[in-house]
Amino acid sequence: MPQSFTGRLQHLVFLLVLFVAALHSAWAAKPEQLPALNIDVRETSISGLSSGAFMSVQFQVVYSSIVKGAGIVAGGPYFCSQGSPLRATTQCSCTLDPAHDLCSVSSNSAKVSTLVSDTRQFAAQGLIDDPANLSRQRVLIVSGEKDETVPPQVAAQLSDYYGQLAVRASNRSEVRLSKAAHTMPTVNYGKDCGVAESPYLGKCHYDTAKAILEWVYGPLKKPQQGQALGRFMQFDQRGYLPKDRFTWTTGMDNTGWAYIPEACERGEACRLHVVLHGCRQGQSYLPLRPVSGGGLYYGTTFVRNAGYNRWAESNRIVVLYPQAVSIPGINPNGCWDWWGYTGSDFPTRDGVQLKAIRAMVDRITSGRP
Repeated sequence: MPQSFTGRLQHLVFLLVLFVAALHSAWAAKPEQLPALNIDVRETSISGLSSGAFMSVQFQVVYSSIVKGAGIVAGGPYFCSQGSPLRATTQCSCTLDPAHDLCSVSSNSAKVSTLVSDTRQFAAQGLIDDPANLSRQRVLIVSGEKDETVPPQVAAQLSDYYGQLAVRASNRSEVRLSKAAHTMPTVNYGKDCGVAESPYLGKCHYDTAKAILEWVYGPLKKPQQGQALGRFMQFDQRGYLPKDRFTWTTGMDNTGWAYIPEACERGEACRLHVVLHGCRQGQSYLPLRPVSGGGLYYGTTFVRNAGYNRWAESNRIVVLYPQAVSIPGINPNGCWDWWGYTGSDFPTRDGVQLKAIRAMVDRITSGRP
């Protein structure tokens, strides 16, 4: 096929995708504003899968003064990429498509000592909170033996990173699932546990959401059969982004989601858990094959089925689901920025995505008497 024709065809496909995306946005219900709830900001925790896991580590390090704990599923240490896409895709993960054989992940490929030194240097420059705050956080690390995208050696180096920054062994827990591929392990939703494909939710007979929340907050109340459900709300993310920057370049979608338990709506004291989806899991991502029940787009498949909401309802935990979006040619899979596609300040409090998520946290926790 002539190159010129191929180029024109690709351009037409791209324009069609943009047109469909515009229609999708136009048809969507008008987003709300995040409410100000009775939440102590120091009761904030975070978790994520894959790029969302790397981003969760960034958030817990950069804003360590407010984070109570974290759950990291298929993720690695802070600043693992050191701002290099090649390093991110070959030494911190095996995602350099299609040259998977170029992966050089090993037991020390992340160079943890260097990352610890970088962390301390960023803190000395005032770019992140004091890493000494990490010592009181509780962290659950989940990895899969069959994960070929973020191999378990990366998770092991994350644990080493925490150890070198004085996170007590009693505050760290590592779970390695023998049958899990690159997926968010659930009890019974999604593909087979050993399959790494959309929706990247796997029936692993393991309740990751419960395990994370319980590790961070202590014993949970079991969901009651027929319990009243709280409210899913789609909120406007644009107000948390720089007004002088085109939204598309931030890698963040126009809207995000939140789950508000009924008790929290009534003004009772609650806690906050932020959940970051992985690549190809954002609401506006267009999978090659539609997700069951998700329509043309990935939609709310992750938001509704990752397993957090039923535990959140019975334990007065608000769940915030920020949404990343694809940038053709730069971030086609809608990943969170853990290698620098939004700018060199991505792993600091000046990073556009971190700053936006922190602003969301500040808003939703601002209703405490």
